[in-house]
Amino acid sequence: MRKKIVAGNWKMNKDYSEGLSLFSEVLNMVKDEVRGEQQVVVCAPYIHLHSLSALAKGTNNVFVGAQNAHQEASGAYTGEISTGMLKSVGVEYVILGHSERRQYFGENNELLAKKTNTALANDLKPIFCIGETLAERESNQHFDVIKTQLAEATFHLSAEDFSKLVIAYEPVWAIGTGVTASSAQAQEIHAFIRSEVAAKYGAEVAENTTILYGGSCNPGNAAELFAQKDIDGGLIGGASLKSRDFVDIVKTFNN
Repeated sequence: MRKKIVAGNWKMNKDYSEGLSLFSEVLNMVKDEVRGEQQVVVCAPYIHLHSLSALAKGTNNVFVGAQNAHQEASGAYTGEISTGMLKSVGVEYVILGHSERRQYFGENNELLAKKTNTALANDLKPIFCIGETLAERESNQHFDVIKTQLAEATFHLSAEDFSKLVIAYEPVWAIGTGVTASSAQAQEIHAFIRSEVAAKYGAEVAENTTILYGGSCNPGNAAELFAQKDIDGGLIGGASLKSRDFVDIVKTFNN
């Protein structure tokens, strides 16, 4: 049975005290809301990770994630952080391939394949992001783009290792714009992703792969999105910075 996950991505927001306060509020509010195979993941800036992991310790279904990691295990990479370092402070998840990393830092599929390997080698669970730009969608290239991103960055993995990934579909044209893909558009892409996984690894792996929607998901549209057959939760940006909004999205699974 695949996990239902609501993951928050704080991006470059919240100073140290603000982050502690926000995470504490979320913990207190979700303790009776997260059930069964459902999980909450908060992906915060590096300064927060050790403290948030300590706060989350002892909870059953709340985890801490990083927003990025370097592809090498260690070395002369000033300003970078390794997956081993992240694991040492209690981090369980790491976002890889976010569209902002691809756009602003030039991360390509070859590099992301290396990052994925390194994360898995250090027992981190990648939340691997894929998605198309507005130009790619308007030119009807979106299926090809997503297929290529999956194949070049993740399909070198064994079925066992691929099963440790969470896939996040983020229509780049909907991130931070207030525009959301319709539930039908989102479901179409999620079903396509699952079919590609099935073609590579078989129906069982595909059925057990968690696929999240990441594109301006909020308390007002989460229920409709999460009701779709192949949408297993969300990678939440702006709404994760407000504890009530974030927890209202988490509670969607209980309605």
